[in-house]
Formats: sequence, C-alpha cells, structure tokens
Amino acid sequence: MASVSTAARLRAHLVAARLAGVVATSREDSLRSYRLFAARDPRVLIGIDPEGAWGVRDLLGLMAEKCGVSADLRYISGPDVIDPERTLAALDAFAGRIREVARRGAPVLLGTGHPRPLLGFYAGLADALSAAGCEVLTPAQGRCVDILTRFGLRTHRLDYVRGVALVREPASGRPGREPGAHSHSPLPVRVALDAAAEAGGPLPELVVGDHGWVCGAGQLGFEAIGLADTDDPALFVGEAEGRVSVAVPVDDAVRSAHYLPLIRYVLNRACLSQ
Repeated sequence: MASVSTAARLRAHLVAARLAGVVATSREDSLRSYRLFAARDPRVLIGIDPEGAWGVRDLLGLMAEKCGVSADLRYISGPDVIDPERTLAALDAFAGRIREVARRGAPVLLGTGHPRPLLGFYAGLADALSAAGCEVLTPAQGRCVDILTRFGLRTHRLDYVRGVALVREPASGRPGREPGAHSHSPLPVRVALDAAAEAGGPLPELVVGDHGWVCGAGQLGFEAIGLADTDDPALFVGEAEGRVSVAVPVDDAVRSAHYLPLIRYVLNRACLSQ
C-alpha cells in the first residue's frame, strides 16, 4: 500500500507542477519537431540515426503511445499533454536501470543539455550512485566542443558540476555562476566518451541524461536512459529501435525544485534512498 500511496502522490505532483498532464510545450512545437525529424534534420535527430522510415504520422503514433499526446493529426494548436501514468511507468523502468548499475557498482556518466532546470535531478542521482560505489566519470573536463547553434557555430567548454556534465560558452562573462548552456547536440557526449576511451577507461556502463547525451551515447552502443519532452521524438524513436533503454516522458523545462520529488521517487524505487 505504501508504494501505491507514493505513486499516487507523485502522480498528483506531476499534474500540479505541469510535469505531466497539460504541459507548457505547445502542440505547434511538437508537430514542428516531428516534421523536422521526418525530414532527418540533425537538429532534431540529436545523435540518433533512425533505421525506420518514421514519417510524421508514424511519429505521432509513437508519441501517442509513449507520452499520451493526441494522435489526431487535426489537433494542430494549443497545449500538449503527457499521460502521468506513462511517466510513472517509465520512471519505474528508469529506477530499475539505476538500481541494477548501483548493484554492480558500475561506472556511470551523467550529462544534461538542460542544466538550469535539470542539473539538480541528475546531481541527486550522481550523489546516490557514488555513495553506492559507482564511479561517476568526468572525462574531457575543460575540452572545447564546437556546437552549431541558431546563431552559427559556437565554441563551448565541457564542464562538470556535482558529477554532471554540461557545456558552457567560454565568453559567457560569468565564470562559476553561469549554470550552463541549453544544448541538444550529441557532440559533447561523443567527446567525453572518446576521451574516456583514449585514457584507457573506464567506460560508462550507463549514461544518464537528456537530449544529445542520451541519443549520442545510445547510437554508439552505450546503455542510455533519460528524460524527454513531447517535442523530443529522438529519444522515443531510439527507445523503439532499441538504442535507448528508457525514455521518461516529462516536461523538461519547469522550475528545478519541481523535479525533487522525482529524485526521491527514483531513489526509493532503486533502493538508494539516503
């Protein structure tokens, strides 16, 4: 009964904080991402090289199955929706992979392209995994990565905060204060994994994160799990095609404090509560 009660409380929180239920991500943004993915735009593929055809109708069907968005092509504007029951089921699977890697004390790599809202979530996982005996890897710290942005090619620097990888723009003018740049690119995880391999290992047995961190690692054959919004079809395609182990449907851009109950839930399910 306790676990049922815990899940019910988290479900209520997901809806109240708009992590699931009616979310801030618009239907227009989601459909735009599906069209770009169908056209194989690398900005939306974010590291996944799809094996299937994945037209817009196929993607909409997949996202309806995985996230709970409307499968009706005639619904073209307004807010998008995530089914909180699908979020809870995916969080259970996510916790299962965390529990397994913790049981083995295996090395892990965590990274985020959404550092402002999600850094605390991943840092909480990094702390718990480290306490369980896992090596939290930090390869290629300080390495420069050239990332294509809407403003053109920009040089970023790979950094780690509390064991979580992110990228910063060196010219941000706020050293030590800037939380990191928003990025979808798979290049940072490729640089990190290349550096770990060049150093002779260890290599991560699990990569945890979002955006290009999950897709880039999964495409290279590393087990990867993470969070994804309704306008991030790449992670769900990767899951459907077997290159991403778990994609958790959730709004990835709400206030950072709203993710704290998710950390507690995952650690509880992974038997890592502190």
